[in-house]
Amino acid sequence: MTALSPQPRPHARLHWRTPITMVVLLAILIGGFWWGWNSLTDSSAEPNCVEQKLENNRLVPKQVVLNIYNGGARAGSAAKLGEDLKKRGFNIGKIANEPNGDKIDVVEVRGATTDGPEVKLALGQLNQKAATKADARPDHTVDIVLGIGFTKLNTKGVPSIAVPADSVVCLPVVKPSQAIPSGQNPN
Repeated sequence: MTALSPQPRPHARLHWRTPITMVVLLAILIGGFWWGWNSLTDSSAEPNCVEQKLENNRLVPKQVVLNIYNGGARAGSAAKLGEDLKKRGFNIGKIANEPNGDKIDVVEVRGATTDGPEVKLALGQLNQKAATKADARPDHTVDIVLGIGFTKLNTKGVPSIAVPADSVVCLPVVKPSQAIPSGQNPN
């Protein structure tokens, strides 16, 4: 007769696991939205350049950052030019192939303006007539793009460029070079 005896009813208990999981997931979603919004609206970008007056009203190589690109020259030409310009006191930013894949005939110099002192100082290092291109870049770095016809630097480059007295020049922020740990990609 035990088979027909009434079975005990399961206790009516609350299932708390589902609401707790939903609250935790909702908190994660709200936290992610808050973090994303703050990252989007609060810019922590470093300044591109620093406006300052120059000593003796002259711009010297240690105040200029150059990016050297290979736009059709022999392999290794950009690296060699970068080494030579570094010996002259310039800060070298990037050495790579031309980012847009453009092929240059001889050499091209790109900067914020075509007549900026940093562009003139870079042009004074070259032995050949270079095409200049202004792109209104905010950081005032200078790109030198080497083409097929590029041969070499001027043996005696321009040591400095005069700027008008009491003028303010926007100089790029020079980041200290750091050694790249073994096995990591520098780009």
